[in-house]
Amino acid sequence: MGGRGGARRTLSSPREAAKLRGVDTPIRSIDRAAHYPGWLRAAPATARIVALGLSLLIAAGCGHEAVRTARTPVPARTWQTLPPADPAAANAVLMRAIGLVGTPYRYGGNTPQGGFDCSGLVDYVYRDMLDLHLPRTSRDLAAYQGPRIPLDRLVAADLVFFGSEGGVSHVGIYVGEGRFVHAPSTGGTVRLDHLDGPYWRDHYSGAVRVLH
Repeated sequence: MGGRGGARRTLSSPREAAKLRGVDTPIRSIDRAAHYPGWLRAAPATARIVALGLSLLIAAGCGHEAVRTARTPVPARTWQTLPPADPAAANAVLMRAIGLVGTPYRYGGNTPQGGFDCSGLVDYVYRDMLDLHLPRTSRDLAAYQGPRIPLDRLVAADLVFFGSEGGVSHVGIYVGEGRFVHAPSTGGTVRLDHLDGPYWRDHYSGAVRVLH
């Protein structure tokens, strides 16, 4: 714009320029759309995706068990750290089991290359580290000739079992402080879980000590 003496006026801000053009659009929206093309179109879609994700998470926790747990929280247990009878062997089992976390689950699998199911993981760890050949199914492992261990006397390398209605359908390797390593299910990987987790606490069925 020209002024007195032909001096050119410098506009102080993009907002002022917009007003002079007769446009009163908030500059924040203009700037964001200019710097991030498609932002204004993508924002509603992003919101829908987030809302969908939250609704799925909420739906996943809407079973009767989840509701009952939320209403009456179970107090966390204090886990003792007890020395194993053979510390060197127990440590070898513990370290090898933890080192396999992230290996894909595969039904019938018992190698790191081919993946593991729950009993295949136990079989591999004990065979690889101690040359000890154990039964190949969780049911047979539960019947293995070793001491039955109370929950408050667990030590590293004990086998922990899970099932329902008196049966055994799953096994893991206890590693201490209430945690165990196991190969959970199709589509998953070998992982660490806690015995106080909602499912595992409800389905725990006992423990066997292999190293004694």
